[in-house]
Amino acid sequence: MPCAETERRLHAYFDGELDALGAAAFESHLETCAECRAALVHLKALRSALRAGLPHERAPAALTARITAALDQETSAPERRRWPAQRRSTQSFGRGLLAGAGGGLLAAALAFFLIAPQVISPRGALLDDLVNAHVRSLLPAHLVDVESTDRHTVKPWFAGHVDVSPAVYDFTAQGYRLLGGRADYFEHQRAAALVYQHAAHVINVFSWAGEGALPADSTRNGYHLAFWEEGNLRYCAVSDTGWPELLKLVSLIRAAEGQEGHG
Repeated sequence: MPCAETERRLHAYFDGELDALGAAAFESHLETCAECRAALVHLKALRSALRAGLPHERAPAALTARITAALDQETSAPERRRWPAQRRSTQSFGRGLLAGAGGGLLAAALAFFLIAPQVISPRGALLDDLVNAHVRSLLPAHLVDVESTDRHTVKPWFAGHVDVSPAVYDFTAQGYRLLGGRADYFEHQRAAALVYQHAAHVINVFSWAGEGALPADSTRNGYHLAFWEEGNLRYCAVSDTGWPELLKLVSLIRAAEGQEGHG
C-alpha cells in the first residue's frame, strides 16, 4: 500500500510548513520509509531543475504590500477557521495542474508554487535570506572569513567587519567544534555568522540587530532554522542536522550567555 505520510505530511515538510516537533517526527518516519525518502529526493531534484532553468523574479514591493494586507484581513475575518480547508484546496489544485499540465503551463504552475511563499510572507524573505546564506557558505572557500577554534581570535575579528558583536563560544567537548566566523549581508546590515561542525554537519549561527517578532522555529527547503534573542541581538542557527542536535547547540549557547550575563 502507498504510504499515507506521502500525501499527509511530505509536501508540508518539503515546503517548510511543519513546526519543529512535526518536522522531527516526520524525519524519524523518513528513516524507515523508503517511499517517502524517494519522493522527497524527487521533489528536491525537480525544484533544483526548475530553479536552474527558470529566471528568479521578485514581486514588486507594491504587489507584495497589497497581498500582505489582503492576508491580514483574511486572518482577522470571522471565517478564518475555514482557511485550512481553503489551503488544502489550493494545494490540491496546484498538484492537479502539475499532473495535467504540460510544457510552459507546467513550468509556470511550478514556478508559482515555488515562488509564491516568498512573495506573500514578509517573514519568508528572512527565512530565504538565512537559508541562502547557509547554502552559499557551503560552497568552496565560502565557509569562514576567519578560521580559528579560539573564541578570543574570532570575537575580535568581527569588530569592523560586521555591525554587531555576537557571543562566541567553542563547544568541542560537547561535540560542536567552532570552525570560525564570517560576515554576511541581510536585513540591510552586515550580519555575523559563527560556523560550527557537528559530526558531518555544518551549523551556521547568524546574529543581527532587528525589531519586531521573530519567526517561529521552522524547516525550509530541508534546512532547520532555530531563532532566539539575547538583549538587542537576534540569533538563528541553521543546518540540515536533526532538530535535537540543532536545539542542543542553541541551549549550549544560551546557557553560556546566561552564565556570562550573571558573571
